[in-house]
Amino acid sequence: MLAAQAGAKHVYAVDCSSIIVQAKKIVEKNGFSDKITMIRGKVEEIELPPGVETVDIIVSEWMGYFLLYESMLDTVLFARDKWLVRQNGIIFPDKATMYLTAIEDANVRRDRFDFWDDVYGFDMTPIKEIALKEPVVDVVDAKALVTDCVPILSLDILTCTKEDLNFSATFKLKAQRNDYVHGLVSFFECAFTQIHKPIGFSTSPLARYTHWKQTILYLQDTLTVCAGEVITGKISCKPNKRNHRDLDIVLQLEFQGRYSNEDKKVHYRLR
Repeated sequence: MLAAQAGAKHVYAVDCSSIIVQAKKIVEKNGFSDKITMIRGKVEEIELPPGVETVDIIVSEWMGYFLLYESMLDTVLFARDKWLVRQNGIIFPDKATMYLTAIEDANVRRDRFDFWDDVYGFDMTPIKEIALKEPVVDVVDAKALVTDCVPILSLDILTCTKEDLNFSATFKLKAQRNDYVHGLVSFFECAFTQIHKPIGFSTSPLARYTHWKQTILYLQDTLTVCAGEVITGKISCKPNKRNHRDLDIVLQLEFQGRYSNEDKKVHYRLR
């Protein structure tokens, strides 16, 4: 309705769920029936009405936790390649960048993971080992950031391919103060640059709250870092083979500090 209100000649709204029934009624109640066509189904399976071969603009809120969770961007790329006009086609949003940083988070780690060391006198550490391999989606306090933030993935939605979403990146995180590191945190930014006044938003701990929050990869061992020391590593991500909506994340971490050392590879699964 906002697109129609802004002057779109016609809008084709696609959704696979039954909410489209209510959406159609809302469109009718607001007087947009002649400008909006509701289509129920998967983008990969539906067809636009006869005579409609291309569209000028694609609008989609595909972003998930860790930016790529649920693999919804695949659907946007499919729609882009099938329907978007080749010359001057527009996608909103059209740019996305994911970042990595490190945090001190002793209280949450103790409550969420170390709890399993002694549960009413029982050693339940096998559960702790599983829990540590599941990324945590939560709000991170900006004061918890220990290092700088570095980009690990940049996407141009107009040109990227499905293969680009299976990424691998190296990183160097420089400690800003003497502290402990209990985990690495990812967040992302999205931008709308194909307009006369580009805008965007961030899911950084330093920005306003969003429902995406941040994604935390807790480490098995706590690192003790001094200001100026550098944590290096490599992070890779790809859809899980059994469930392509889940993400398999592999973190290779190396650190040689004054008070602690680390060289470990950890496999996480975001589900």
